[in-house]
Amino acid sequence: MAFDPTTLKYDANGLIPAIAQSETGEVLMMAWMNAEAVQRTLDSGRVTYWSRSRQAFWVKGETSGHVQRLLEFRIDCDRDCLLMVVEQEGPACHTNRRSCFYTAVRDGSEVELMAPMAP
Repeated sequence: MAFDPTTLKYDANGLIPAIAQSETGEVLMMAWMNAEAVQRTLDSGRVTYWSRSRQAFWVKGETSGHVQRLLEFRIDCDRDCLLMVVEQEGPACHTNRRSCFYTAVRDGSEVELMAPMAP
């Protein structure tokens, strides 16, 4: 059966959360996609998101060089969240860290789990 991006469950703004995960299982980031971003990602193999603040598409790594190449596109059981298994070049986070999930709460305090990567 051919995949149709319109069969996904988007929110009222036409967006669906998309989690980027490395091939080793590390969660890198979460961003938003609309149906066109989904199709662009599948067509190009380069992960394309929808920027809510800029109201524009952004191809991960287009300006930073920190490219995400799509390895596998997964849909959750409710069809309302996506998982992009990617090959990540360099940091995924705009703070220059490998992952956006670099802060944990331990014993009631925030703990930084990773420092920014060297340029």
